[in-house]
Amino acid sequence: MQHKRLGRSAIVVSKICMGTMTFGAQADEKMARRILDKSFDAGINFFDTAENYPVPPKEEWAGVTEEIVGRWMKTKRREQVIIATKVSGPSHGWLKSSQRSGMTCLDRHNIVRAIEASLKRLDTDYVDLYQTHWPDHGARYEEALRALDDLVEAGKVRIIGCSNETSWGLMKSLSVSEREGLARYETIQNNHSLNNRRFDDELAQVCRQEGISSIPYSPLGGGVLSGKYNGGATPDGARFSNYLKIGGRQANMAKRFVNEKTLASTERFGAIAAEAGISLVTLATAWSKQQDYVASTIVGATHVDQVDDILAAADLTLSDEVLKKIDAVTKEILYPMG
Repeated sequence: MQHKRLGRSAIVVSKICMGTMTFGAQADEKMARRILDKSFDAGINFFDTAENYPVPPKEEWAGVTEEIVGRWMKTKRREQVIIATKVSGPSHGWLKSSQRSGMTCLDRHNIVRAIEASLKRLDTDYVDLYQTHWPDHGARYEEALRALDDLVEAGKVRIIGCSNETSWGLMKSLSVSEREGLARYETIQNNHSLNNRRFDDELAQVCRQEGISSIPYSPLGGGVLSGKYNGGATPDGARFSNYLKIGGRQANMAKRFVNEKTLASTERFGAIAAEAGISLVTLATAWSKQQDYVASTIVGATHVDQVDDILAAADLTLSDEVLKKIDAVTKEILYPMG
């Protein structure tokens, strides 16, 4: 298993990170533990969760994923695992959190309560990486960053990061941290895959110039890059099959991930993978972790059998020829997720 540093911090992690957002919903605790054990045994030491998991957010599910991860952690020495979790962003924005009666925001009050609750559910006295799950561009970054800096000083958090952030927001946060002498975001966790390469347009350059590590989520395009939705299929139990039934915001998200252009590009990427003698899942994972600004690619699974194709990318480096074929598809089917 390859490893890389998170930003300019002292923390080095496996280049594949196991995400947990399905644990407690699509994957029950027994299956979640099998996935976690198999990942750990294969050399993955980095695990990502959030106070808002599992998804889709439901108040009765709030925090269940962290509890599952916390119980599993007790089977390992604490120092063996690098744990990342997140504080919810504002619930008046694009997503309403399942925590604190849907009244979350990024102020000191919420950040302190969030970390204390997460530490209790995880049954640990610190987390390695603490992230803002989504930003609030209408609020002052100073308050959130001061609260996060205090957590670092108190030893409850080792380093901080952000998620679903923009180029402006990341640069704004770095400016505040530098001016005020506060801990800075060492990582950014945004949606990034073969079907969604918008990160490459601006944020990749911010990461390179400022020494920030990308830890992209959804490298399989929400599972689309497994090929399971090809031909318009809506497999039982699949995330976007369920989201289409739920309706509302979830249905709109499903249509962004599963549409004519994403299915067309997925078929093309599938042909490239087949020619290279690997699965499409392995291709998509390897491509993600191979980007120079990526420290660790966050994958996910609802069944332990899905982990094998992910692990096949652990030490795989795609050839220049394969990368050129991938880029050709990207140029022909530009921004399939909009």
